[in-house]
Amino acid sequence: IASRMNRQASLGYVFITKYFTDFHILDNAQDSTSVFPLYLYTEQSEKIPNLNKEILEKINKKVGKTTPENILDYIYAVLHSPKYRETYKEFLKIDFPRVPYPENKEKFWNLVKFGEKLRGLHLMTDKSVNYFITTFENSGSGFVEKVKFEKHLEAHKKNQGQKVNLERSNIGDVWINNEQYFGNVPEIAWNFYIGGYQPAQKWLKDRKNRKLTNEDIEHYQKIIVVLSETDKIMKEIDK
Repeated sequence: IASRMNRQASLGYVFITKYFTDFHILDNAQDSTSVFPLYLYTEQSEKIPNLNKEILEKINKKVGKTTPENILDYIYAVLHSPKYRETYKEFLKIDFPRVPYPENKEKFWNLVKFGEKLRGLHLMTDKSVNYFITTFENSGSGFVEKVKFEKHLEAHKKNQGQKVNLERSNIGDVWINNEQYFGNVPEIAWNFYIGGYQPAQKWLKDRKNRKLTNEDIEHYQKIIVVLSETDKIMKEIDK
């Protein structure tokens, strides 16, 4: 999924889906997105890659034989490069993103690995989404009343000349009411943008005055894993 117009609420107007998708999934009614399916199907149910054959042949000559999924993963990795987004941000405001040809075989396949990992995270098919990094305080109503993020202030204090644990200082709790919260939420995940939205915030605010089920609680914890891991991988892509 990609947007032709990027109003710069973030530089991340690209995503992936395995479902039919809302027209404005990455932003509000001012903007819209287009969906680029990886495969098309004929009337005889023949599955055809939705890729330009000449471009595919050019890439294969440089990096070796690829699959449509390899090409998708390469593209997805490039579009998640912070350096790419910053370099081309003015162009991304006015047209669909354009992806450079791979520079060499090694770089291509390294980016494919990163793209594959991101794809699995964003589709929530990667096993790592089940390894929660957060906790949840169960004793309470479970109703989402007022959503707020509170940083762990104690992490900023210096004790007897010891250094502040910077990683810990970027952790906080996401409260859903006066008694209950998701604990140990990285601040980067709380503020992370996909398109014009901050999923860690919007998901809870959309459920205000509703009671979270056990499935909801688990799903939110998966979201935090996805956002945290996405940030890490984006930094690795730039390296």
